[in-house]
Amino acid sequence: MRFEVLGPVRVWRGERELDLGFPQQRALLALLLAHAGRAVPTGEILDVLWAERPPASAPHVIRRYAGALRRLLEPGLPPRAPGRRLLRRADGYLLDATTDEVDLLRFRELTRQGRRAAATGRAEAAARHFGRALGEWRGPVVMGLPESVRAHVRFTAVQRELLDTVRMAADAALLAGHAEQVLPALRRATAHDPLDEPLHARLVLTLAACGLQAEALRAYDDIRRRLAADLSVTPGPELTAAHTRVLRQEVRGAGGGGGEAGGPAPVESVRTGSLGPAARLPPDPGVFVGREAETRRLSALGRTAGVVVVGGMAGVGKSALVAHWAHRAAAARFPDGRLYVDLGGFAVGRATVEPAEALRIMLAALGVSARRMPDGAAARAGLYRTLLAGRRVLVVLDDALDTEQLRPLLPAAPGCLTVVTSRNALPGLVAEGARPLRLEPPSAEDALAILTRRAGPGRAAAEPAAADEIVAHCGRLPLALAVVAGRAAAHPRLPLAAVAAELRARHGSLDALPALRPALLGSCRRLPDDSARLFRQLSRHPGALITPATAASLTGLPARRSRLLLGHLAESHLLAEPAPGCYTLHPLLRALATELAATDERRPAD
Repeated sequence: MRFEVLGPVRVWRGERELDLGFPQQRALLALLLAHAGRAVPTGEILDVLWAERPPASAPHVIRRYAGALRRLLEPGLPPRAPGRRLLRRADGYLLDATTDEVDLLRFRELTRQGRRAAATGRAEAAARHFGRALGEWRGPVVMGLPESVRAHVRFTAVQRELLDTVRMAADAALLAGHAEQVLPALRRATAHDPLDEPLHARLVLTLAACGLQAEALRAYDDIRRRLAADLSVTPGPELTAAHTRVLRQEVRGAGGGGGEAGGPAPVESVRTGSLGPAARLPPDPGVFVGREAETRRLSALGRTAGVVVVGGMAGVGKSALVAHWAHRAAAARFPDGRLYVDLGGFAVGRATVEPAEALRIMLAALGVSARRMPDGAAARAGLYRTLLAGRRVLVVLDDALDTEQLRPLLPAAPGCLTVVTSRNALPGLVAEGARPLRLEPPSAEDALAILTRRAGPGRAAAEPAAADEIVAHCGRLPLALAVVAGRAAAHPRLPLAAVAAELRARHGSLDALPALRPALLGSCRRLPDDSARLFRQLSRHPGALITPATAASLTGLPARRSRLLLGHLAESHLLAEPAPGCYTLHPLLRALATELAATDERRPAD
C-alpha cells in the first residue's frame, strides 16, 4: 500500500486509488499518518474532527470512522476482527505502516540522511538527499480537507518541517553548485510563507546563482514591500546580506561551487550567547536537591515535544527545576541560545506581562532594535517566529497565567523547545500538543536534605527529631523549607527545636511563615468567584479526602456543579487529585483557606 499526506490525502492498494469517504474520515486518516507510527490520543482526534465543542456522540462516531477505515485498508477482514493496519490502543488509535509505504516517513528519513551529510561537509550528498525528500512534497499538507483541519497544530508542524528542509536543501544546493535543483521547491515554499525572511534570503541567492539576477532583485523588493506593509519592519540582517551579495555579484552560478553562498546568517546575539538580560536564564539554583526522576522526565519530554508545561502549586519548585535543567541541557541541545521571560502570571504586587511586551523583550534579546520593533503582538509574533526559523533555541516562559497569554509566544520552528512553568494546568495548551509535567512536593528524604543544605552543616544531624518536625509542618514545600532554613541560618545559635516549637504553636496558620503568604495568595487572585468561595469553604472540612459530595454539603450546590469547581481548583493546583474524584488540600493551602474564610466572616454583610 501507499499512503500520502504531503499534499492531498491519498491511499493506493497496488495501482488502485481508494475512496477515503467523508471529509471527517479522511481527516482521521490524515491525523494517523501525521503521527506516523505513533498512537493518536482520542483527545487529539476530537480536536481535529470537531474544531468547536464535540457532540455527545463523538466517541461513537470516531469508532465508526475507524471501523470504516479498517475495512477499507483490509477489505477481507472478518467482522469484529482487530486487523493489523489500524490498531486500537488504550487511549486512541495507531496506523501500522512502514517507511516505504508513507510519504511523510520517507521524507523524514531522507531529511535525516541529508542532515548527516551536511554535518560532515558532504554538500553534494546532502543536496541529493534533501532533493529526494522534497520530491515527496506535492502541495500543502492535507490539501483538500477543511481549513479547520489543516490549521491544526499537528499539520502545521508537518508543513513547518517541509519548509525547514527547503532551507537546508537550498544551503546544500548552493554549496554544491546545484542551485537550479532547489529553485522550484523554494518558489513553492516562499509562496506558502510569504513573510519568512530566511526562506526569501535563500530564494534571492538561489535565483542569482541560477543566473536570474534581475528576478533575484525583484524577489528582494517584493519581500521588502510585504514586510513593510504587513509587519511595519524593514528586512533583517540575513535578507539584507543576501541582497547586498546579489548587488555585488558575489553569488556564483550553477556548477561554480559557491562555497559560502549557503547557510543562514546567524542571529549573532543568539548564536554567541551575548544576549540581553531577558535572554539569560535565571541563575542555577545554589541549593538543588533530588528531583532526579523529574529532571529525567523533563529531558525525555523535551526530546519529543515542542512545548512542555511544568505545573504545580506555589512554592513547589517549578522555576528552580527548569533553571537547573536548562543550565545543563542548553549548551548541548540548543546551540543557538536561550530566551527567558518572567511572565508574572501569579505575582502579587505587579502586573502580568502582556504578550506584546513579552515579545518585545525577546525580540530585543534577539537583536531587534527599537527602530525596527513592530507595533502590536501579531506583528511582533510574526517577526519572532521568522527569526527563530531554522534555529535550535530554548525558550523558558516562567509563571504563565493562561493559554491565551502563551500562544503568541510559542515558536513555530520544530528545532526550538518552549518550557513553560505555571500554577495553571493549561489544559488548552495540552490539548494542542504540549506535554505536561506536574511537580509534587519532594519526598520527605529530599525535603530533609533541602533543610539540611540551607540551614547549615550538622544542624539537622544534631537535632534529627526537630528537623523531621519542621519538614512535616512545612508540608515538604521547598519554598516553606527555604524560608524556615533561612531564618535558622541567620541565627546559627537558635536550636532547630525552637524553630519547630514555633511552627507547632502556630500550626494551621501562616503566621510562622509570613513570607509564604504572598506567594500562596497569588494562586487565588485569578480564581472565579464561585471557585474562590469553594476554596475558602473547604477549610471547614475536617477530613483528608474531599469528594464532590463533600463539596456539595459545604456549599449547598449540586454535586455536578461541585465536581466542576473541584476540577477547576485542581487545574489551578490548589487541590491535588490522587485518585479520580478524590481531592486533597495541602496543609499550607488549608491554612490559607482558613485565613481567607475568617476574613469573610469578619466582613460586614451588604
